[in-house]
Formats: sequence, C-alpha cells, structure tokens
Amino acid sequence: MSQSRPAVEQISGVPLTTLSEDEQMFRASVREFAEGELRPRVAEMDEHAKFDPNLIRQCFDLGLMGIETPEEFGGAGASFFTAILAVEELSRVDASVGVFVDVQNTLVNNALIRWGNADQKKKYLPLLARERVGAYALSEAGSGSDAFAMQTRAVDKGDHYLINGQKLWITNGSEADIFVLFANVNPEAGYRGITAFIVEKGFDGFSVGKKENKLGIRASSTNELILEDCRVPNENVIGELGKGYKVSIETLNEGRIGIGAQMIGIARGALEAALAYTSERQQFGKPINQFQGVQFQLAEMATELEAARLMVYNAARMKDAGINFVKEAAMAKLYSSRAAEKISSLAIELYGGYGFVKDYPVEKFWRDSKIGAIYEGTSNMQLQTIAKLLIGK
Repeated sequence: MSQSRPAVEQISGVPLTTLSEDEQMFRASVREFAEGELRPRVAEMDEHAKFDPNLIRQCFDLGLMGIETPEEFGGAGASFFTAILAVEELSRVDASVGVFVDVQNTLVNNALIRWGNADQKKKYLPLLARERVGAYALSEAGSGSDAFAMQTRAVDKGDHYLINGQKLWITNGSEADIFVLFANVNPEAGYRGITAFIVEKGFDGFSVGKKENKLGIRASSTNELILEDCRVPNENVIGELGKGYKVSIETLNEGRIGIGAQMIGIARGALEAALAYTSERQQFGKPINQFQGVQFQLAEMATELEAARLMVYNAARMKDAGINFVKEAAMAKLYSSRAAEKISSLAIELYGGYGFVKDYPVEKFWRDSKIGAIYEGTSNMQLQTIAKLLIGK
C-alpha cells in the first residue's frame, strides 16, 4: 500500500516519527481506502443524505469497526490512538464516514469492552467487529446537555424489562442493529436509577423513527428511536442497575476525543483543499498564494490545525497510558471544533465565489464542522468541565 505523504503533512501534521511503524502503516491503509473508495462517493452521499451500503461492508472488511476490540472477539486488538487515526483519516475525506466509525469504536464497543460481562462480550463484540452496526442511545428531546433528565423508563418484569420512551439525535440510527440504550429503572432515585441496556433492533416494541434532515454530516443517519413496551431480557443490562450514569459519563469522555479526531480531519481536508486551490488560482498574473495576505491566512490555518491535532493526539495517548484525561479530552474537543469551523470558513473565503457552491469541497467541510460544537457535549459543557477540574469543584 502507498505510504506517500501529502504536502500538508510537512506543514501542519505531527511528524510521522511520532507514530510507530504499525500506526504509520495503518494510517496509510485508511487513507488509501478513503481516497480510492470513499472520495468518489462523497458528493452523492451528501446530496441524497444516504450512506452507501457498500462502504459499510468495506469498513467491516478493513477491520475499522472493531479496532480496539480484543482479537479473541474478532477485533484488531489495537489501541485507542489507532482508532483516533482512523477517524481523522476518514473525516479528512468525509466526516459522515468518520463519525460512523467513531461511534462504533469509541462509544458502542468501548462501553461493552469496559462494562459488559463475559457473556455479553462473547455474544455482541464479534457481531460488532464483523457485521453489525452499533449506536449509542442516550439523548432525548428534553435531555440533551442535562442527560440525566431522561424520561425513558424501564420496568422490571422478572425475567425481562419493559422499556418505554423516545430517544432523539441517535447517530447510526438507520444502519444500526445493536444499541447501547439508557433508561431509568427507578425514577425516584433520579440519575441513580439510570441503567444501560443492550437493545437489538429486532426486539418487540422497538422501532426506528424519523431521520433528521441536517445541515452537515448528511450521509450520517441521525434518528429518533421509539420504545413501546420494548421487551429486553435481564441479561442485557450493562454493568450494575442504577450505574448507567457512570457508564455514560466515562464512555462519553473517550468519545469526545473521537469527535476531536473528526474535527481535525475536517480541518485537514479544508486546509489541503485551500493549499491546492490557491496554488492554481491566478489573479493579477500570478497564483494567489504568492500574495502575502493569502500566505498569512494559510499560515494561521496551519497553526490552528497543528495546535488542535496535538491536543487530540495528546488526549488519546493519555487515555492509552491510563492517565486521567478528562480535562484534556474536553479541551481537545472544544479547541478542535473551533479550529475546524474557522479553518473551513477561511477556506471558503480563499475560494471566493467558488467556495460558496457545491461543485467545490470546502462548503461541505464548513457544514460538517458545525456539529463539533454540539454533539457529545456542547462547547459550553466542555468549558464547564474544564473549569470544574481547574478549580477542583
């Protein structure tokens, strides 16, 4: 496989010497897939807001859907950092595919690897590594940033639970067969009644509702889930009853690094496009990248990307090293989402009128970047987390 380095690597990337040989080879293979198979499909998937099912099969075949999953369960047994590299490389071409792989690895698989019991791991992890898409169902219409205000209820019926409620904004909702879903088994206990369940698409009483028509990451499905006396067996409780709040918080802490990787991928794609265009676009008899004003803008974009990328990589390395990374993950998500929006916006301006039309890629990078300040914790929630950890409260 080709391991060629695009010019932008020399401008804005962490030097390849910071990656192991295996990480370099993995990143090169993901990039080859993204360029050869994904890029030709991006515009059509965005226009029709539909994920090409052939790409789903390819993501499984390449091992992208079980990167951290232990080899005994059919996964690659690689590091969290390796998953972050995959999300970045895919998002450089299409953030919809980036988040598709991200949710599978950093949220769904992660929750089962960390909190699932032996039987759950044996049953579900091989499926998620080989053929079944997963989704993470926490948000509701009335519980976004205040996730613990959820209204979905689970009632103990002896050998099973009956779950009733609605979930909203569920990424991978259209494609998923396996859901890590949260419901309250004891509303009187408040958030201490929240419990995590494994819910399969085929369970009685479960259905996938409306698919949202979104500004960005349009090929990524975002759906409502409807549970009407959904029957879930007792053995599908993840972790302890009433400890779902812990599962959700700690899983999302890792997921935020994944969103940071998505954002730096978007930023890289926008910067690469801007570098290419400004070297080709002629005005006043020379390429516009020969004008100092344009050079300064490109330099600002590259510097913002470098800072964001280092923050995301640092948080991922800390996670793998077993070091507390919560503050760093919040900082990485906050900063990278801002950087992606800024860099893609500047790319549009450098393209001029062409940047404002869908025939060119930069307007999509900007549309895709906006979600980074919203999902898996808004920017205000990241600021709150950072501030609390700084002052020790």
